[in-house]
Amino acid sequence: MKTTVLKVVGMTCQHCVKSVTKALQSVAGVQRVSVSLERGRADVEHAETVSPQRLVQAVVDAGYEAEELNQDAEEDEPRRQKITLNIESSLGMKGSPPRVGEGVIALSIEGMSCASCVAKVEKALRSLPGVLDASVNLATQRATVRVIPAHVTREQLKEAVRRIGYDVPEDRHDDHEAHLRHKLIISALLTTAIFLLMYPGMLGLRLPIPDTLNYWLQLLLATPVQFWAGWPFYRGAWAAARRKTTDMNTLIAVGTSAAYVYSALLPLFSAHGHMDLYFDTSAAIVTLILLGRLLEARARGRTSEAIKKLIGLQAKTARVVRDGQEQQIPIEEVRVGDIVIVRPGEKIPVDGIVIEGASAVDESMITGESLPVEKRPGDEVIGATLNKTGAFKFRATKVGRETALAQIIQLVENAQASKPPIARLVDLIASYFVPAVIAIALVTFVGWYLISPPEIALTKALLNFVAVLIIACPCALGLATPTSIIVGTGKGAEHGILIRGGEALETAHKLTTVILDKTGTLTKGRPEVTDIIPISGVAESDVLRLAAIAERGSEHPLGEAIVKRAQEQNLQLEEAREFVAVPGHGIRASLNGKRILLGNLKLMHDEQVALDGLDRQAEALAEAGKTPVFVAQDGRAIGIIAVADTIKEGSREAVAALKRLGLEVVMITGDHRRTAESIARQVGIERVFAEVLPHEKAEIVKQLQAQGQRVAMVGDGINDAPALAQADVGIAIGTGTDVAMEASDITLVGGDLRGVVRAIALSRATVRNIWQNLFWAFVYNTVLIPVAALGLLNPVLAAAAMGLSSVSVVSNALRLRRFRAPL
Repeated sequence: MKTTVLKVVGMTCQHCVKSVTKALQSVAGVQRVSVSLERGRADVEHAETVSPQRLVQAVVDAGYEAEELNQDAEEDEPRRQKITLNIESSLGMKGSPPRVGEGVIALSIEGMSCASCVAKVEKALRSLPGVLDASVNLATQRATVRVIPAHVTREQLKEAVRRIGYDVPEDRHDDHEAHLRHKLIISALLTTAIFLLMYPGMLGLRLPIPDTLNYWLQLLLATPVQFWAGWPFYRGAWAAARRKTTDMNTLIAVGTSAAYVYSALLPLFSAHGHMDLYFDTSAAIVTLILLGRLLEARARGRTSEAIKKLIGLQAKTARVVRDGQEQQIPIEEVRVGDIVIVRPGEKIPVDGIVIEGASAVDESMITGESLPVEKRPGDEVIGATLNKTGAFKFRATKVGRETALAQIIQLVENAQASKPPIARLVDLIASYFVPAVIAIALVTFVGWYLISPPEIALTKALLNFVAVLIIACPCALGLATPTSIIVGTGKGAEHGILIRGGEALETAHKLTTVILDKTGTLTKGRPEVTDIIPISGVAESDVLRLAAIAERGSEHPLGEAIVKRAQEQNLQLEEAREFVAVPGHGIRASLNGKRILLGNLKLMHDEQVALDGLDRQAEALAEAGKTPVFVAQDGRAIGIIAVADTIKEGSREAVAALKRLGLEVVMITGDHRRTAESIARQVGIERVFAEVLPHEKAEIVKQLQAQGQRVAMVGDGINDAPALAQADVGIAIGTGTDVAMEASDITLVGGDLRGVVRAIALSRATVRNIWQNLFWAFVYNTVLIPVAALGLLNPVLAAAAMGLSSVSVVSNALRLRRFRAPL
């Protein structure tokens, strides 16, 4: 047996996948077939007697294009140019995203108007050798193309798009909007003049113009509207016809042309009678559709405000020290290793590490957390955050595309360009929609022509034919999903929630269970002193001081926690002598001739230390999930210091909020059961998996999924990565490790667990918004197509309604900008 990999061009939906799979399975000797729509490829396991050429021919016979892929070349390409963004501890992200031309090429595209346009552009791009995949977003008017750089260039991609009737300008949005506005103004003026010529009486005017002159004036005014302002519709329709398909442009071009041509040729048939001209209909339809597209373009521009806000956060200049001199330079000129000076009230220009000074920094624009964060030498700072109080110097560690802000922007853009499963369903529906509408319009024309009185049969049939074509344009259908995804992912970024793609956003709303790792997720992940219990006659500070003196220089986490608390209280710590570590039990030391013991209960028993009832208090502390450390001096216990991994602020509220959302909350940890259950009680979790090994976490996720649960896993460590990858939605805490971030679908830039609640609530709001958009888009077409076919809808009103439907869908998506997090 051997495996052949084919690149398949022309697949646009799951129906195509089934066709290709069936064609390959029909070849004798083929054992297994796996076809990927997203990657445009088929993996075929077959007998050695089956040649790759035979497999290619089977795909071609099924109506698609195919070629054998060189697997060695694929291996050389770093994992098919997959975008992986590693996220660095406390900064959010590290590593450089693929640059344009290095695996991923982004194109702005002008002229797309519906889901059919999206399918056409994707098909054209995927047909090029060297293109691995293409994803087109109607709402942003952008294409994201994954390529093998040596095989295809940006110019070849642009040419492929232009060949099918679309433009690829460098600065699409502003130019496109200005161009639309220019065309709209001129066509509106010409259309107004046509209405004045047709209905002067409605305005109280009398125009003593012969019918023949009136006809020629209307024809003169309507022609530029039809063929200049409406030229994009013809270009798009012609491009679709060349590819033996149809789209929204087909409907508009055929509908308006029918009204225009009928009116233009009418004198040939009505030389001696009254002429019912419909230049007003064709011109008004073009003008109203242009108006709808202009409003739609403006609204779509507002959907990407989150990206614009992120870009606007960046500082423009930086104050650096070079050759001993302080210099103000553009941020683009900052280099790794530069010493940067930041004064109160200034933005931090790039990422780095503080080397001198201290301050409080507002990181809310990146993490979503409102309280300023104290920064001292050795702490990391994030570019684009705001320095509040003090001045400090830091060494630049990441600049340009490698900064946390640049990577966040890249991740949000990738998410906005992605397609959730629901969008693929809409694309499939749209591929059948336009041909069905044309068929309905033809039936409408024939029906009205046959049942109407002969003198008005052609006019009546034509008007209703045009009305059906115009009312049915599937613009709203194509905008329903991407606009909501764009606003939703952008809103997530504002709250410190980075969503990798539309699929994660869609899946998160279906969750039934949330698994929370304990250490670093529910808790702070570092031990802290929680209790100091001295015996009678001894001060707390004396117990803490002696313990810190003994532990000074220790690398054990418990010892570090004790020393840190002593330093916070500014206690004077002398140098201990005769320091001896007792593995697994504690330490021995001496100070000024006095013997100090620090350790667990067994060490106290071995050294025959008098406990004076402290052992009972230690047991109570252990029951609460804390680690009791006995402090003894000269054979007598003088107190206990309790150390524990304390619960993060907001963990209790987050667990309670998740329950209010109807989710089951589960805790998972490698700690022993008593500690795990104590933490669970404190935060309000009933179901606990304790003493779980790292590889067993993923197995527990699988068990819950086998029970029919939709599972989210929330974690921050390397040991959480397998479970994060196994879960339906993996959520990584931003203060965690790179590996955890890479395995996740959603990343919380800050360490606040309440971000999980916000992410799920945002997912539910976004998916609800998508379904609202789809409902109105489908209802609009389902209701108004029959109304138009029955002759109850004027074509001009149909054009206005069609434009309004697109604007209403985008406006509804914009409501997500008012999303308020439950916590």
